Amino acid sequence: MDAVRVALLREVLAGTEWLGATRRFGGALRGSVVSHGGGLLLVGTEEYEPWHLAAHLVDEAAWSGTPELSPTLVRHGARASDPAHLAVGLGRVEAARRGETLLVVAPGPTGAPLLERLHGARRAGATVLALSADDPELPALAHESLAVPTDPELDLDTVQHLVSAAAGENALPSPRRPRRFRDRLSRLADQLTAPPSYRW
Repeated sequence: MDAVRVALLREVLAGTEWLGATRRFGGALRGSVVSHGGGLLLVGTEEYEPWHLAAHLVDEAAWSGTPELSPTLVRHGARASDPAHLAVGLGRVEAARRGETLLVVAPGPTGAPLLERLHGARRAGATVLALSADDPELPALAHESLAVPTDPELDLDTVQHLVSAAAGENALPSPRRPRRFRDRLSRLADQLTAPPSYRW
């Protein structure tokens, strides 16, 4: 992430509507996976796979001691020959049931095939959460949604950082795991310019 985006994260720390909005959405995500315990499925659109958010959720799962936040990445073009963690296809969305959480990241239109699968999963009892930028149908289908602004300086990438940090926030403070969201975001902003420690 470049210096401009890091500066934007620090601005968020000072307090804007996005601090509250991403914190609420991250809290809904965390609450869903912790209370249901059925697993987190992360899916994008045919044109966009949310690798970035998947990696940050894995980190947040480790940092917060909440393994439920570590997602299964569902891919539109998954092949059986792919490594196991990359071979999960859209059939997994269709198989989602009560207790499972689907987090959809859509920078553009979701597309009818995925919307139909999400609708079926919701009917089967799965919780659907959506981060979307330009899709009129997805927010209406989701239990919780967060609309990404059209402001070029606060884009989907930045919002995903904020949501993952908010999802990793601890519900109960402890000396070893500070609860303050602003502290977590400050640490995140400091680490964004370092090479990633994860591999996908």
